[in-house]
Amino acid sequence: MSDIATVPAGSTTAGPDSAPTADTALVRRRIRRWLWLFITCLVLSGLTAFPLQSETSLLARLVDATGLDSLFPAFDAWVHRVREGVADGYGDHPFLAYGTDWLAFAHLVIAAAFWGPLRDPVRNVWVIRWAMLACGGVIPLALICGPLRDIPLFWRFIDMSFGVLGVVPLLIVHRLIRTLEWQQALRTHHDFARAVPSP
Repeated sequence: MSDIATVPAGSTTAGPDSAPTADTALVRRRIRRWLWLFITCLVLSGLTAFPLQSETSLLARLVDATGLDSLFPAFDAWVHRVREGVADGYGDHPFLAYGTDWLAFAHLVIAAAFWGPLRDPVRNVWVIRWAMLACGGVIPLALICGPLRDIPLFWRFIDMSFGVLGVVPLLIVHRLIRTLEWQQALRTHHDFARAVPSP
């Protein structure tokens, strides 16, 4: 299916205004695609925070089975330490998992906030700006709290990469929304000029 929107026959926007209408439809389609990508990543991040104990066990087995333990001994040691810590903590104190349950829930709630930009990106551009600030906040959080929680430096960089990679689609969406906003302003000005002829 083509990304170029077509104006239906008999539409009041057909004729000289067809190109702006097609451009606007294309921009909206691109905004939705990037937003759905971001929403999907948020939902997956949230859902994978629920079965944390089984996931850390699976990760440790995969590292051993693929030979990564010999290639990256520091990574292997950290993965096994996390697996043992999660197993011990959840085994003796299962209520600790309640904290990561709320983490997962928070990801799902944040993903739901993007319903506004999906429906009306110009009016809800503040959600995109807020999300970009949140992505930027990932970096100081990892740099400050990482050492306090005895997180290895390489893992802190992995955590920070989520903020760096996450802001990319948001920047693209923000630029597209500004384009859409400009197109709407031009169309409004054009319609006003036609409705109120100059003396």
